[in-house]
Amino acid sequence: MSDTRRPAPRRAPETATQRLGRLLDMVPWLLQHRGVPIADAASEFGVSEDQVVEDLELLFVCGTPGYGHAELIDAQWDSGHIYLDNADDIAAPMRLSRDEAVTLTAGLQALGSTLVGSDVAERTLQKIRDAAGGAVDEPTGRIDLDLDDGSQHPAMAPLKDAFSRGRRVHLRYYVATRDESTERDVDIMRILNLDSQWYVEGYCHRARGVRLFRLDRIEEVSVLDADGTPPAGATPRDLDDVFVPGENDLTVVLDASRWAAWIADYYPNEGVERRSDGSLRVTLKVADPALVRRLVLRLGGEVRVVEPRELADAVVDEARSALAAYDSVH
Repeated sequence: MSDTRRPAPRRAPETATQRLGRLLDMVPWLLQHRGVPIADAASEFGVSEDQVVEDLELLFVCGTPGYGHAELIDAQWDSGHIYLDNADDIAAPMRLSRDEAVTLTAGLQALGSTLVGSDVAERTLQKIRDAAGGAVDEPTGRIDLDLDDGSQHPAMAPLKDAFSRGRRVHLRYYVATRDESTERDVDIMRILNLDSQWYVEGYCHRARGVRLFRLDRIEEVSVLDADGTPPAGATPRDLDDVFVPGENDLTVVLDASRWAAWIADYYPNEGVERRSDGSLRVTLKVADPALVRRLVLRLGGEVRVVEPRELADAVVDEARSALAAYDSVH
């Protein structure tokens, strides 16, 4: 018997998240279109017929807890037509319990407190409140979270004002590594909380590039009567990494054992010296030395600060304090 399935044009590899989204859409669609040809399903979801078969093979081993024959999805497609059964629970619209809704609400409020102008988070939060009929966060309409919204920083109010109106700002900014104050005109791109520290990110006309400024080092802010739209091509930096190299960042040299050599691949760095035993010396640029202290302490002796000396001493002092605190309760 010949295989008449037609492959779709070659496409970029999909992520697990993309495939999961398609599977969740596919289940209710197949239940509503019993006996649909494989080719029609492939056309509906924009994938090849082979991919549809692979998805069905995965669905065949999915189901509700218990995972016996009675709990698994029943998928049949040998005839070239797809029949899906025992999947009504998975296809049903999701219903949040009150505890789940409260947890999700708290998470969205936390997100809203760490990114100024997070309109998507606020709109999603409002939809949850409306769907819950006020039961999630009665009586005040808010869950009381102890979160730093940045309002204690004198610079936050004028920065928010400039950001909301699309105006340029003039900053007097303290550069700790040079122990000097600098004057800068900045077009704000976002204001965010990164690792418990508030920053403003924007296009700096002095540096002619995108820069990250700590709010607690901004000595003065003036909102200018000038358009604050960043130049074309200026994009926010990828802040998924805790290490965000910048013009005025501290240079740190680390010695890492072979068990911690992964840091050279994981974090952006200025150079790596690899040794025959698998250990290495890596040079990093970091915006906040506290990030290095946490990394070194977390790796428990597999990484050592070589330079600067004061940072190495700070790590030792913090480790001793942690051990003393541990001993006091044991």
